[in-house]
Amino acid sequence: MASAELDYTIEIPDQPCWSQKNSPSPGGKEAETRQPVVILLGWGGCKDKNLAKYSAIYHKRKLLELLFDYEIEKEPLLFHVFSNGGVMLYRYVLELLQTRRFCHLRVVGTIFDSAPGDSNLVGALRALAAILERRAAMLRLLLLVAFALVVVLFHVLLAPITALFHTHFYDRLQDAGSRWPELYLYSRADEVVLARDIERMVEARLARRVLARSVDFVSSAHVSHLRDYPTYYTSLCVDFMRNCVRC
Repeated sequence: MASAELDYTIEIPDQPCWSQKNSPSPGGKEAETRQPVVILLGWGGCKDKNLAKYSAIYHKRKLLELLFDYEIEKEPLLFHVFSNGGVMLYRYVLELLQTRRFCHLRVVGTIFDSAPGDSNLVGALRALAAILERRAAMLRLLLLVAFALVVVLFHVLLAPITALFHTHFYDRLQDAGSRWPELYLYSRADEVVLARDIERMVEARLARRVLARSVDFVSSAHVSHLRDYPTYYTSLCVDFMRNCVRC
């Protein structure tokens, strides 16, 4: 299914295993655990094939995934956000959730993979280099130099002005009014988003009484935790999802 404004993919499982309406509970009462909708917000430059291994975590459990306008008003929502590219989009999703049109949606949790990171020019250059890895070496070098110059000029000339009317996404997330649980999956070996940025974010969210948990994979690279630790990563995501839906 696709629209003129946005291309997206909807996969509908045959028998959703999370819908337990009219199933008797241990206490003799009917229990209802609604099927969660998982929305994946990918990193800069990622393609469907890159997200496929992540969507498989949820699809194997017969969950709806990656949809925005498929009559999801009654379903719990779980966000799985990757790198700063996903966080930049998630920041505006939070703002939309405060509007009259979307305020009734029920978000139950957010998983952050390799994010969020504060301003980090070296990390941004490494991320851009990864996105441009298929380009010719000379073109890649020129684009990286141009990007670095633009960033430096922006911080020197425009940052003081834009700060008057625009909040950096990292600061925005620190002060976000959302209260659903958050899981941060990161690594001290990440050279794109620094571990200390994520740890500082977790401390800020805990200070705002948000149920925030972090897991340091220690040795895996940026958005490579699932690749290096598939079983552990999957279990963390599934357990977090189940706990959020039961809240």
